[in-house]
Amino acid sequence: MRLVANRSSSTGRLLRPGSWPLRWRLAAVSAGLTLVILMLFGAVIGTVATQRIRDDFNSEVRSAAQILASEFKVEYPALGPPRAREGPRLNDFVLPDDASARVLDINLDVRASTRGSADLGAPQAGLSEHDGIRVATEPIVDDNGTTTGYVQYGRSVEHVDSTVDRLWLFIVAGIFFGTLLASFAGVAIARRAMRPIASLTATAREIAATGDPSRRMPEPAVEDEVGELALTLEEMLRSLDAARAEREGAMQKQREFVADASHELRTPLTSVLANLELLQASLGAPGQDEDREMVDSALRSSRRMSRLVADLLLLARADAGRLDKHRRCDLAEIAGDAAAEAAPLMGNRTLTVDNERPLRVEGSPDELHRMILNLLDNAARHTPAGSLIELSLRVEGEEAVVEVADDGPGIPAAVRTQVFDRFVRGEGPADTARGAGTGLGLAIVSAVAASHDGSVEATESASGGALFRIRIPLADPEQVVSDPLKAV
Repeated sequence: MRLVANRSSSTGRLLRPGSWPLRWRLAAVSAGLTLVILMLFGAVIGTVATQRIRDDFNSEVRSAAQILASEFKVEYPALGPPRAREGPRLNDFVLPDDASARVLDINLDVRASTRGSADLGAPQAGLSEHDGIRVATEPIVDDNGTTTGYVQYGRSVEHVDSTVDRLWLFIVAGIFFGTLLASFAGVAIARRAMRPIASLTATAREIAATGDPSRRMPEPAVEDEVGELALTLEEMLRSLDAARAEREGAMQKQREFVADASHELRTPLTSVLANLELLQASLGAPGQDEDREMVDSALRSSRRMSRLVADLLLLARADAGRLDKHRRCDLAEIAGDAAAEAAPLMGNRTLTVDNERPLRVEGSPDELHRMILNLLDNAARHTPAGSLIELSLRVEGEEAVVEVADDGPGIPAAVRTQVFDRFVRGEGPADTARGAGTGLGLAIVSAVAASHDGSVEATESASGGALFRIRIPLADPEQVVSDPLKAV
């Protein structure tokens, strides 16, 4: 039901002229104006032409009646009825026009008529209409000017009405086809006029998709409003590109400064740790317990600071693009070494490793080792005692997949993407780690995976705990051997 409603609302928006594309609206306006103009023009022409056709028809009927009246005479002899002295033969006169004619005396009696003459009604001066016949009545006068009779000449108006109907049909058809052609022409003209804007829109979409303001807008062919818009957009892009370059330069300097500062901090921290360890070793005599506790506390803080500086250094080098050069290495062997190093941190948790075959990748062994070690350390920190932690490696297509799963409380779905942010610390009843973490472990995992053209995701394991899955491209996808490695 929701899909139908969305489709209906979309169709409703499309039916509203205000939501049409601009070229459709321009074509509709052009067609509408053409329709109004053609309707006004057709109404005027149709009315004038119709009146002219009817006037010509009436003139023909009246002229024929006048000719007949001038050619016929009605005589009234002393003996016998009146008779019409025929001029032209009526049948020959009316035959071309399929008309009717008759001659009446002064008493309105018919004295001559055409064969099959229609009923023309009672004589009326001028023009009249009787049963669909236009009738012209003209008096017959003698040489003295005395009216001696009448001539009636009539023609059917059917063919006139038919001619008028055809005229109006032609006008209506002309209006329709004229409007249709105007619509097509309007669409073509609007499309041609909107072509530069469409080009600007396509370029703007590409820039929005790639985030690259260094692209150039199409150069305008003419200096019109569209050309001015293109120039304005080009100036805006140049300003944005300059601002981005300035910002990127400042951020690069900041990354390099953090990387250099972190690197420089390692030397004095190493010296402080060495001195504190020597001092701790020399304070073993009785009576010096208070001094030893102070040294132990300082040593713990220094070690934590050293780990934090090391983490910051790795992230800063990743941001600055200054990580170690990649070389061919075995991810399975690296994972085994990381598991061996993490084993003492597991306490009474169970760690299982499944890495049965070598997985050749292009990468930095130290960084990959740190990535897997951080995942194992994270699992140990956030699972209760007696938990099972599983490290497994396998091949999927052209990628090596590393998974670290546990049966602990898991990660809420709402924060699974946030755990890879920097300085995000997990808190809960299952957190049993000794001392607070730096909040950079999973951020380092994400940075190392990205630097190896890979990815990392957090999801739910089969037992309901946390599952971290890393994907890294294989160096030789078609040459995956099956030599087993020793599990740790």
